[in-house]
Amino acid sequence: MPGILMCVAVLTGTKTSAQKNDILQEADVRVHWTDPSTGLMWTGRDNGSNISWSHAAKYCRDLNFAGYSGWRLPSIDELEGIYDDSGFKAPHPEGVVPALAGKPKGGLLTTGVREWSSNRVLDDRGHNTGLAWEYDFSHGYRWKDPVGYSNQLRALCVRPS
Repeated sequence: MPGILMCVAVLTGTKTSAQKNDILQEADVRVHWTDPSTGLMWTGRDNGSNISWSHAAKYCRDLNFAGYSGWRLPSIDELEGIYDDSGFKAPHPEGVVPALAGKPKGGLLTTGVREWSSNRVLDDRGHNTGLAWEYDFSHGYRWKDPVGYSNQLRALCVRPS
């Protein structure tokens, strides 16, 4: 009687140290954070992929996260209000922007270059232009881009606590 031979192969992949750090960083991300100075609750991380301004606003508006609804895209002032440069005080020449000047408070994870705000850029008559404000946490600056632009732009959502 012929026998049945079974062979089970287990392939394991090795992760680079950068991949291991990414996994550890992901594990350390808060689900949400409430800013003690404003009482606003922030999602622990942004949406994680390129997104245009209108899609960012819709993403936050439709978000049901950590048992909460009522999320929205923050104002540019709210984004700037959670900027933390305390860990990045390295000396640099005047007029040179340091590569990593800051981060958001509360251990929030931002995965792009900038985070969209709810504010449109206004023209000299106070009318909306085709641009919206965004915040760059690495450098601590406000930027503006066309509302249809999405490259390296993300949505970090906020709600009243």
